[in-house]
Amino acid sequence: MSGYLEVLTPQNSQIIFIDQQPQMAFGVQSIDRQVLKNNVVGLAKAAKVFGIPTTITTVETTSFSGHTYPELLAVFPESKILERTSMNSWDDQNVRDALAANGRKKVVVSGLWTEVCNTTFALCAMLEGGYEIYMVADASGGTSMDAHKYAMDRMVQAGVVPVTWQQVLLEWQRDWARKETYDAVVAIAKEHSGAYGMGIDYAYTMVHNAPERASHGETIGPRPAT
Repeated sequence: MSGYLEVLTPQNSQIIFIDQQPQMAFGVQSIDRQVLKNNVVGLAKAAKVFGIPTTITTVETTSFSGHTYPELLAVFPESKILERTSMNSWDDQNVRDALAANGRKKVVVSGLWTEVCNTTFALCAMLEGGYEIYMVADASGGTSMDAHKYAMDRMVQAGVVPVTWQQVLLEWQRDWARKETYDAVVAIAKEHSGAYGMGIDYAYTMVHNAPERASHGETIGPRPAT
């Protein structure tokens, strides 16, 4: 369990998006679907900013589930989409190969549905692949509140670490003095973090006396340490 005492960093983690497709989202009842998509896209942008190796996998795209959210694909326009038939992504050799090629044992997971695709992947990846799984609870969804909750409970009992998308973003950033990613992180928070993003705007204008309307390209947010 010592590996779980380590914080997530851009150097020790990879991420997989499982079945973030419209037909799968139609069945989600554990979280508002628009909030779900917002969180998924915010998490994806965070992964892009920090250069996190990313795997995107889908199931039965043309026959049932539909294409991956265009907003997610827009973040990773060059990423190969790994299409499968199994509900369990771990059953697909292409998925296993993609994860192994990244060479990182900490796997951040965002997927649909929590009680099926997320759970089976997590348990098998831990048991057979020796991976540490970090399940992004608010960038995943189940067919009911109970389905999501008890799936999360089952995974946590098995050793999965439950996280939220904003937690992952800020864990990767860790220090506001990291200027190379600072502006991008603040921009993601403003767009996808709801009240937190509003608070950034408020602090910038009301506390730091910045202009109400930022000039083109200017980032609104607390400045990094010098």
